[in-house]
Amino acid sequence: MWFEADEFAEIFKGYFPYYLIIALPIFIIISPVNPVAAAHEFPSYRMQHFDLHGVPHGCRSAPVSLEARPLQSWGSSAPSSQRHCLVAPLASVSPQLLRDALGASGSGLAPRAGALLLMLPPKGSLTAEDKQKILETEESLLSGQGAISIPVYFAYHSPQLVSIIEDISSSFLVDSRPRSALQALMNSVSANGYQVSVSSGQAAPMSNVFVANIQGKLPGYGLEEKLPTIAIVAHYDSFGVAPELSFGADSNASGVSLLLELARLFSHLYSQPRSHPHVNLLFLLSSAGKFNFQGSKRWLEDHLDASDSTLLQDSMFVLCLDSLGSMSSNQNHTLYMHVSKPPKEGSPASQFFQVLKSVSQKTYPGSMNVELIHKKINLAEESLAWEHERHSIRRLPAFTLSNFQSHKDPKRTTILDSKEWMGSKNGDTLLRNARVITEALTLVMYNLSTDHQIFSNSLGVEPSSLEAWVDYLSSQPRSAQLLANKQNPLILTLQDAMARYTKEVKVTYLSPDKRDPEFVFYDISKVIVNVYSVKPAVFDLFLTIAILGYLAAVYALIQNFPLVYATVSKLSFGSKPKVH
Repeated sequence: MWFEADEFAEIFKGYFPYYLIIALPIFIIISPVNPVAAAHEFPSYRMQHFDLHGVPHGCRSAPVSLEARPLQSWGSSAPSSQRHCLVAPLASVSPQLLRDALGASGSGLAPRAGALLLMLPPKGSLTAEDKQKILETEESLLSGQGAISIPVYFAYHSPQLVSIIEDISSSFLVDSRPRSALQALMNSVSANGYQVSVSSGQAAPMSNVFVANIQGKLPGYGLEEKLPTIAIVAHYDSFGVAPELSFGADSNASGVSLLLELARLFSHLYSQPRSHPHVNLLFLLSSAGKFNFQGSKRWLEDHLDASDSTLLQDSMFVLCLDSLGSMSSNQNHTLYMHVSKPPKEGSPASQFFQVLKSVSQKTYPGSMNVELIHKKINLAEESLAWEHERHSIRRLPAFTLSNFQSHKDPKRTTILDSKEWMGSKNGDTLLRNARVITEALTLVMYNLSTDHQIFSNSLGVEPSSLEAWVDYLSSQPRSAQLLANKQNPLILTLQDAMARYTKEVKVTYLSPDKRDPEFVFYDISKVIVNVYSVKPAVFDLFLTIAILGYLAAVYALIQNFPLVYATVSKLSFGSKPKVH
């Protein structure tokens, strides 16, 4: 029996699943080669967001859904587009580029980018030039007048993020140098794009904010109210361009570790009747030091504005410790004593300065100096320069010891201030400062000359103790926003340490006024950034045209299959095939 071509076509149309001819090619076209590589997730950290004395600071936005663009696409001649998110290494971003992308902060000019995603450098790989660039970039972000209206995020270095940056950079370079209009069009079609997405809501003010002051006391020998008092103060919070990246190994983990070491050493002297001095010692770990020293302000109000007399009213001086572990740029290390008013000749503060200089020259001859820096308090500034200024405003003799010559040094507020960046030489600097300060303070308290040495090898500054506290404090971010609850583990640990060495330990909490708050913290400090691999809109247009053309060809083939079959058979066999 012979089957004609028309009959064979009917059998083909009735039994062959020709819908596969339509579905399979379309699925192959639109499906990614590697579905796993088409989406990436990165933990990212949002820039600082707070209000201080009613003035907004930091980035005011959090959600992102924008196309990624490389660093090369931005510059003075780049078009303004808030539909793009700039993705780039932090070390490659200059202050000028930030001004181009963010607009002039506080000037009313709209930003030229929709968001920023900056990749942090790999730890331990930065040169001195790279560190300086990062410091300048951070300073530009933090020192701008007014707030930043677009989201700014930071992500750790990872191979996936490096690959994305390289991909969008190479695509931009190809697109920016086309030989013809056709080549430009084909480059657009073949280019790989990325969509950056952060699906969080807008940041809201944090509620139930409690920042803690931790104080302890070592009462002197005799009637406590009749004895002079020395207060030792250090703020325990840190600050950087992003709260979750503010580890503060130097500023101010070094100051806190030295305060606790002083408490440990003097607890031994105060426990023995023969070495018990006639001086009260107050220790304060203050909160919100990076927010205009709000903790010290409240502590002073609680003590000086109270109806009953306090030990502070008869204080010899207030010693503030700030950033004592940073390494000097030269071999000759300098310790700076910052004052708001030069101490009077013969006063306890003046005596301490003279003894401090003598001890430093005796202990480290030719390699350590002590300098006095006088800076008047500028109440017109939004924030005070040093913590001692809070005490000087209340007419208490106070000063700050620091390795920094200026309060504007960007190293005090950088995310590079971590143990990885400090290095062993910075630990040596802290140990040197600790020995000199401890010895000088002891000589002043006992009214002894510099010929005496109180702390020897058996009873002296313990390097392992200092290092252990710096390691612990710098192992976690300590921005004030992250510590603003009563059950924070770090606060409880510091409270236990203070109770181990001092007496009458008290923790007091500060909350901003609800009607007129001096500071406001905002949530959403850490998010998950999703980056999806996408094609440009022109690719969708070409894909639509290709699919429509393919469907039209398949439809024509099915409708005219007998004619097509007959034509193919005639060309192949020269006549209609017959089947027995």
